Amino acid sequence: MNTFLILFTALVLNIGNPVQPELNNNKITNSQSDMLLGKFQKEDLMQEPYSSWFTPAYQAYEPDKKAMKTIKKNIDDYKIKLFMGTWCHDSKRETPRLLKILDEAGFNYDNIEMYAVDYRKNTPSKAEEGLNIKRVPTIIFYKNGKEVNRFVEYAQGKNIEEDIAQIVSGENYKNSYAD
Repeated sequence: MNTFLILFTALVLNIGNPVQPELNNNKITNSQSDMLLGKFQKEDLMQEPYSSWFTPAYQAYEPDKKAMKTIKKNIDDYKIKLFMGTWCHDSKRETPRLLKILDEAGFNYDNIEMYAVDYRKNTPSKAEEGLNIKRVPTIIFYKNGKEVNRFVEYAQGKNIEEDIAQIVSGENYKNSYAD
């Protein structure tokens, strides 16, 4: 009888509670897909299931040499925040490119914070709060602690490195959604 009562109580308490995905080491897994969620490192993208899209895109990308000269000259003055979704086509295209550009520029990864968001553009730590993250990827560039500009979703020029070169050199740049 006691066993029945315990099982019955457990069942009643769980009614109305939707099945929650399991959060484990910033990976959120549910029956639909695997999703990275929260703060992450480049190495996380180099693991399955993300490596299936990250690694080939990273290895194949050849950044524009002219834009890279400008980036190398100026990038060390900046801190960066990246918000992306492992479920998002644009993030899967631009994140490997961004990290390849930063690697080729010799950027110090201590100066970048990377966050994977859910479909609503949220993170468990609420890192997105107050930053107006509506589309991903969003790459925010900070200089002297203040936001200078941001890259949102796709390149305005020929490619992402041209856009980044404009931002870090102080040229006039507007992303697709800027007023």
